[in-house]
Amino acid sequence: MAKFIFKMESILSIKYKLEDQAKAEYGMEVAKLREEERKLEVLIAKKEAYQDALTKAVQDALIIREIKVLENSVENAKYNINVQKFVIKQQQQRVDQAREKLDNAMKERKTYEKLKEKAFEQFKMEIEAQERKEIDELVSFRFRSAQESEE
Repeated sequence: MAKFIFKMESILSIKYKLEDQAKAEYGMEVAKLREEERKLEVLIAKKEAYQDALTKAVQDALIIREIKVLENSVENAKYNINVQKFVIKQQQQRVDQAREKLDNAMKERKTYEKLKEKAFEQFKMEIEAQERKEIDELVSFRFRSAQESEE
């Protein structure tokens, strides 16, 4: 019995490896994005704490120096939040690029899998044709042998 050998098996295995690498890269980029989003949440919480402290300081005795420090802290927190939002936007772009790379790797792998399936189907058809030919030859041989023995 003949054995099926896919001529592009090495390419298909490379495509599997490239897809695995793209999956790993995508996972790392998503993890980085989550970390940056967590940092943003921390900054927002700090800003809210500064605003609460500022509100409390304004309602209590007017200590101008403390109020100025708290106002500066709130403005600093707003600036840091804007910077962090920019970092998150950049990280989201890297995630999108990694996702696109992963999608392309998956498409290429699927293309080669389809080629392998088609090649295997062709192989099966060739085997069936060969078997039919052998059966026809066997039947013809027996038929000729039966005719010769009758004569």
